[in-house]
Amino acid sequence: MTSASNGQASIIRTERGLTISGTRITLYDVMDYLKSQYPPKLIREKLGLNEAQIHSGLAYIDAHRAEVEAEYQQGLQTAAEIRQYWEERNRERLAKIASMPPQPGQESLREKLQTWKERIEAQSCTS
Repeated sequence: MTSASNGQASIIRTERGLTISGTRITLYDVMDYLKSQYPPKLIREKLGLNEAQIHSGLAYIDAHRAEVEAEYQQGLQTAAEIRQYWEERNRERLAKIASMPPQPGQESLREKLQTWKERIEAQSCTS
């Protein structure tokens, strides 16, 4: 994992995975943009990388496509599992909160909230 120009590692493995040296940007961050068909220049700008960093990241991905893709897919799977866990856990909590009686003294606040909700729903129906 070294750069040809200076002999220093340009892609390193951290606890977050394959990372562009000197940054907190992983190759999986770059892969997200590549999968969305962003051009390299825009990826570089979005992630705040310099030309050498984006070049080394893309070169590493090209040279080790199978390895990076496998780790990227594993990361997506893990993220989906975590998201599902918290959505289920929050669903139960939000249902419990919704079933609680309103606190005294918040009637006017609840009326304003209901008015806003109705206004937003009316706008979404007309557009």
